[in-house]
Amino acid sequence: MKKRILTLMLSAAMVFSLAACSSASGSSSDDTAQEVTEETTEDTAEDAEETPDTVTIQSRNAEGELTDMEVPYDPERIAIFDMACLDILDNLGVGDRVVGSATTSLDYLQDYVTNDEIINLGTIKEADMEAVMECEPDIIFIGGRLSSSYDALSEIAPVVYIATDTEAGLVESVRSNANTIASIFGLEEKVDALMADFDSRIEALAEFAEGKTAIVGMCTSGSFNVLGNDGRCSIIGNEIGFENIGVDADIDTATHGNEASFEFIVEKNPDYIFVMDRDAAIGTDGARLAQDIMENELVMGTDAYQNGNVIYLAHPAVWYTAEGGVTALDVMLQDLESELL
Repeated sequence: MKKRILTLMLSAAMVFSLAACSSASGSSSDDTAQEVTEETTEDTAEDAEETPDTVTIQSRNAEGELTDMEVPYDPERIAIFDMACLDILDNLGVGDRVVGSATTSLDYLQDYVTNDEIINLGTIKEADMEAVMECEPDIIFIGGRLSSSYDALSEIAPVVYIATDTEAGLVESVRSNANTIASIFGLEEKVDALMADFDSRIEALAEFAEGKTAIVGMCTSGSFNVLGNDGRCSIIGNEIGFENIGVDADIDTATHGNEASFEFIVEKNPDYIFVMDRDAAIGTDGARLAQDIMENELVMGTDAYQNGNVIYLAHPAVWYTAEGGVTALDVMLQDLESELL
């Protein structure tokens, strides 16, 4: 009898012990689950706080003045009127967000012209406003050619207007503009890799150019216009370092240069003549080729011609319509490297 009572007591103790353990275990599991839930909630809240709705960048206004501007962060729908900006967006890997684009003849951007899902928005100089509204962009990128439409486009979506700065230099302008555009998408870490070898390539060209004179210009409508260091092709004088003797430093040549006589070229007699064919760049029907314009009796008497140093820039459309892009800068340097190095 005593033995049976002892057995019952031991059994009861074991049941109580197991129940207590089960209760303790359940409590611990519930606490752990609660902690995980709280941590997940906190992480989600932190992620929401770290992902802003907008970001402030430096962009130009309708007057071309740099100003702080608030734009959507990581926009999904992009409208493009500037080929340098499209070039940068393409290199950053967000080109698939382009829903509308101006036309371009640049071969490395043809996917954005031939894609039926991307709406044709007109040209880099004239926007089709109805088409812009149709593509419902979150953000619009323009260049200087469309600055007169800045206010009208701003009624549709925030407008990012970015340009190159000849004082800073083309390479630094591309780097700065790439960083600005990348910051809109949180992709700043990609820019250094995109710009990695440009400085060394400039250095190699600068070493070659040291002590050499040049006239830089473009052929347009049968004439030769000289260019200074304040606009198109300024990388040749500013960063690569040819002494540009074609114009006085105080003369404004930023838009289309200043028309020059061939006697002027003979008088200056530079070591090199760099020629950009504007008519070829914009596809002017029936225009004379730059080579036909330049290779006349006067120019053929210069040291530059006699020494084989008249350089026709091989990709004029890039130099004229896309200066400021990453791929564009690569192509421009290739045009010089292939002739000089």
